[in-house]
Amino acid sequence: MRISDLLAIDELRLTLLAGDPSREFDTVHITDLPEPGRYLSGGELVLSGLMWWREPADSARFVAALVEAGVAALGAGQAWLDHVPADLVAACEAAGLPLVEVPTEVSFRTLTELVVPRLAGDVRDALGRHRRLVAAIAEGADLRELFALTAAELGVTGAVLSASGEVIVGAARDPVRLAKAYLTAPRLPARVGDHTIFAVGRGHRAAGWALACDGDLMGRADLGYELASCVGLERNRMEEGRRVERRLTEQLIVAALAESDPAELNARLRTCGIDAAEPYAVVNATAPRPGATRGPDPATLGGQVVEELLGREVVAAAGADGAIAVVPLRERTTAELADRLRAGAQVLAALPGTRLCVGLSGALTGAAAVKGGVEEAGHARRLAEARSGGVVTSDEIYTHALLLATVPGDVRRSFTARLLSPLLDYDRRHQSDLVRTLGIFLDCAGSWNACAERLHVHVNTVRYRIRRIEELTGRNLATMADRVDFFLALRDTGPPR
Repeated sequence: MRISDLLAIDELRLTLLAGDPSREFDTVHITDLPEPGRYLSGGELVLSGLMWWREPADSARFVAALVEAGVAALGAGQAWLDHVPADLVAACEAAGLPLVEVPTEVSFRTLTELVVPRLAGDVRDALGRHRRLVAAIAEGADLRELFALTAAELGVTGAVLSASGEVIVGAARDPVRLAKAYLTAPRLPARVGDHTIFAVGRGHRAAGWALACDGDLMGRADLGYELASCVGLERNRMEEGRRVERRLTEQLIVAALAESDPAELNARLRTCGIDAAEPYAVVNATAPRPGATRGPDPATLGGQVVEELLGREVVAAAGADGAIAVVPLRERTTAELADRLRAGAQVLAALPGTRLCVGLSGALTGAAAVKGGVEEAGHARRLAEARSGGVVTSDEIYTHALLLATVPGDVRRSFTARLLSPLLDYDRRHQSDLVRTLGIFLDCAGSWNACAERLHVHVNTVRYRIRRIEELTGRNLATMADRVDFFLALRDTGPPR
């Protein structure tokens, strides 16, 4: 029952002094104890005659105890003090706890007798819907059928979306916009245009589902919560089945890395739904959350995200070096698979504090290729991490970038600093342009004239600057070895402009 429903009972003549009238409560508890928290279980409308009040500081302590216990609202009687203290109103406002004034002529017993039957009716309605839902599940109804059944009973329309904007069930205009709103909302539910967005379940938003209900349901949030709960129930049931599939994928990867018998590997590949002659690719993913101390680890979250980005067509087994998915290509190329991953990752980039790093192998065939695919996808993912996120394919790793990605960041930074510090210091002191000149000189394959044209200076100026660079660093830019060292060092400072 909502506070607004309580306020609508004319004979009670209640007044809302603070808080949100759409807040729901499921039971009534009467107390005048100054510290009632131990006797509360959460979700109650607490009725108090304020006999505990002696001074303004008492209000803050009492409200804090209620909030900590998860109380839904406070009803304050006037009989003892003949008014509701302003400090109690202020404490409730600060804590976001709805406060209702109960007039002197209305006893708590009368209020309870009027409210409890209505609460029982709400419970009976919910139980009836629950029975019909369980019956539908027992008869084999899928998520689409359950969503339609529950939405119709609640009188709600809308859609369930993945965090990347895929419409899972229902219908929605501009699902990507709604998904980004779900990812960035400070709290849920949230009003977005002509929709109200609820979270489905309690998982991380990057791998979560959003319920986008048509219209403004902020005043009837109970309807959205109930529909989201129904969807979450079915998602949990689906998740149970996927755990077995993840275990099978994990066993395949372990066997492949251990170079097990080919016949055993082929059998394990078939248990993962891929025939020996069928092309596939390996995906390796992590979703780091810098500074986070709670929630899923990067590999677990990365695997969950990849499963969602690929429409739950595959599973990803989380391990020490990222989550690994073996993805059948089935008439699509690895480029098309990469495009799909990138499109989803672009939407997820709206979520603050989380970055998705995905590596994708080339097309593979046969169980013997799994080990190489795992290694290839792992190298690509580490390159994605070095780039602060994104999707990297095997085509991109067979360059110097792969070598840089496998070198620890502190080693790369030390190498760059030792080689370029003399030039950076010189440029800083003399307002010169040696570092930029070096980058463009290498970019022009050591051509004096081409470099001069790019810099819009005389070729002799380029010669002077290159000679100065060699003097400051002790290197010889006429040699290939020193050119390569400078080239790699400059990769960490950005391209020449």
